[in-house]
Amino acid sequence: MRILHVYKDYHPILGGIENHIKTLAEAQAAAGHEVTALVTNPGGEPADAVLNGVRVIRAWRIATVASTPLSLLFPLLLARQKPQITHLHFPYPVGEVSQLLMGNGRSFVITYHSDVVRQQAILRWYRPLLRRVLAGADAIMATSDRYIATSPFLAPLAHKCTVVPLAVDPQPFGAAAPLLPPGNKPTLLFLGQHRYYKGVDDLIRAMPQLDARLLIGGDGPMTTAWQRLASELNVMDRVQFLGRMADADLPGLYASADVFVLPANARAEAFGKVLLEAMAAGLPCVTTEVGTGTSFVVQDGVSGLVVPPQNPQALATAVNALLANPHLRRQMGAAGRKRVQSEFTPALMVSRVNAVYEKIL
Repeated sequence: MRILHVYKDYHPILGGIENHIKTLAEAQAAAGHEVTALVTNPGGEPADAVLNGVRVIRAWRIATVASTPLSLLFPLLLARQKPQITHLHFPYPVGEVSQLLMGNGRSFVITYHSDVVRQQAILRWYRPLLRRVLAGADAIMATSDRYIATSPFLAPLAHKCTVVPLAVDPQPFGAAAPLLPPGNKPTLLFLGQHRYYKGVDDLIRAMPQLDARLLIGGDGPMTTAWQRLASELNVMDRVQFLGRMADADLPGLYASADVFVLPANARAEAFGKVLLEAMAAGLPCVTTEVGTGTSFVVQDGVSGLVVPPQNPQALATAVNALLANPHLRRQMGAAGRKRVQSEFTPALMVSRVNAVYEKIL
């Protein structure tokens, strides 16, 4: 099968969607399919290369507006491809419009990763085109049933939606040695890009009520503001900013923690793949109910606790409940790992995607 994945970025650019496409594309290539990823070039990357069996074509970008790389070459490169299936990964308006204009009537599917949440000015003009793309897709894949039900764009098209969750290989996380030495207090962990919708400011505001240390992995535009907040609240002695972590270090980082926290505050946190990694490592999770995949991945009271967003007091109460009960932490951690092994493996994800392809073809 000839498969074309379309998005704005690809590995080594870091991000949940980028990692998802890499995992899916490499697994498809390993299964014998001819797989290409068409993305844009952030600079310094080859325009055409093969990475782990996946051909990666990078179009020159002229500018980036509202996190959207613009490329005049992108539609032309898409038109030159001859896939049996084009797989769009939304949101990337340039890719979707290119498919509308230059897709030559080929079959295409779309994985709807997230609504457009913050860029409302762009959405005002893009909304009619988006509806055309969704209506024209042969199938729509969403990462959770909750997202289908709560998205204003997906709910009317629920009949053509299939749930295909993201995935993580649980094996590396199962028996890793701790990366960091233990502290004299229980350890909380957050890992991810430092963006507003991660809600780490709420977790920092909860820290005065928590007798624990907090490890914050990753980096991004909110790092300085979060560091300033921790300093203002006099908790910087218990909050450690680790910076960007190498993939090889992640299992050991999870093994260094007692509880994982993803305090998302907006629908832009559409799934929370880090929750899968934490669960694969046997950690209980505390996350928030934002109407997306966070409360689909973490089953409240089973593999962790789900609390209202933008509520530091609720976060503190949930975290303290876990810190006070080691048996509950172990029980929830084991339930989370079992859930990853049974529902969220790469093999399951690839089989679900391929089933959608085969139904269309």
